[in-house]
Amino acid sequence: MGFCTPEQTERFLLMTPAVEREMVHSGIILIKYWFSVSDDEQEKRFRDRADTPTKRWKISPMDLEARARWVDFSRAKDAMFDRTDNSDAPWWVVEADDKRRARLNCIHHLLSQVPYQPVTHPAVDLPPRVRHPGYRREPIPAKMIVPELY
Repeated sequence: MGFCTPEQTERFLLMTPAVEREMVHSGIILIKYWFSVSDDEQEKRFRDRADTPTKRWKISPMDLEARARWVDFSRAKDAMFDRTDNSDAPWWVVEADDKRRARLNCIHHLLSQVPYQPVTHPAVDLPPRVRHPGYRREPIPAKMIVPELY
C-alpha cells in the first residue's frame, strides 16, 4: 500500500521475530490472530456494504485501494506469515466466514492460552435491607428516560 519502502519492510520482517521472542521471554503472553475470510465471503460483504446505505460507512478509501491490490496484499500476508510465525509467537488463523462462530472460537482459544488459577471469593453476608416507612420513591421524569428502540 506504499506505507513503507521495501527496505523498511525487510527490516520489519527481520526484526519482528527477535522483538516478539524478547517480549515472550520477559513474561508477556503474545498471541497473534489472523481472521481469514474466503474470497466469496469477502466479495459478498463488500457488495452488501456497497448496496446498503446504512453499511456504506464501513467502506473506506483504504478498503477500495486494498481491493484493487488483493493479490499484492495476499502475497504480503504470506510473506509476513513465513517470516514471523515461530514457536515463540505463532500465528493462529481463525476461519471467519461466519463472524459469530469466528469470534466465539477466537475467544475460546484465547482463554485456553492464558494460564489462570481459580480465585475463591469469601461469602457475602448481606445485611437486611432497611425500609423507611416515610420514604416514597419519586417517578423518573420522562425527559430523563432513554427511549427504547428495540
